[in-house]
Amino acid sequence: MNPSIHTIFAGGLVCPLDKNNVDTDQIIPKQFLTSVSRDGFADALFFDWRYLSDGSPNPEFVLNAPQYQGASILLSRANFGCGSSREHAPWALQQYGFQVIIAESFADIFYNNSANNGMLLIALSKGNIDSLFNRCSEGPQQWQIDLKNQEIRFGNNAALGFDIDQDVKQRLLSGLDFIGSSEQLAPKISDFEQSRKNNLPWLG
Repeated sequence: MNPSIHTIFAGGLVCPLDKNNVDTDQIIPKQFLTSVSRDGFADALFFDWRYLSDGSPNPEFVLNAPQYQGASILLSRANFGCGSSREHAPWALQQYGFQVIIAESFADIFYNNSANNGMLLIALSKGNIDSLFNRCSEGPQQWQIDLKNQEIRFGNNAALGFDIDQDVKQRLLSGLDFIGSSEQLAPKISDFEQSRKNNLPWLG
């Protein structure tokens, strides 16, 4: 993860995927889970939706639309990331270029896997999600995600606030995963171990 993330966690083009219950089997189908490497999953993202039976891009699928090429923010509906617990799903999304996913709700395991891999997931009410899709219907959108102040910024001083688990927020702002966060406590851990040895010398 990037250790230099500042106030604006991400900013860029928004791709509207207007679907409920997007499961991990659709995010990355099972035939792509055999690799022992964490790389090379971008081309497999939404494979069954992105490509026709002859392997050519499906012109009806939103990710293939010219106006959404290079999108870094994905907008979707309820229960995004449901299904299996495969960590390949956030890998594929991130490697494709998505840094932020905004939806009405997320499957718990998918949410945690995504946060652990440095992606920001934002859950909003159905009314707010409907409003964001309405914005996208007006034409391609460029938004900024202000993680420090917990706002989605649309330009012209318009913004929408969001909630986030504070532990996840701090890890994303600092660029630390669980291991990195634990390493920050190393001095306290050492002090505690030394204190234990001093008070219980037979442990030494």
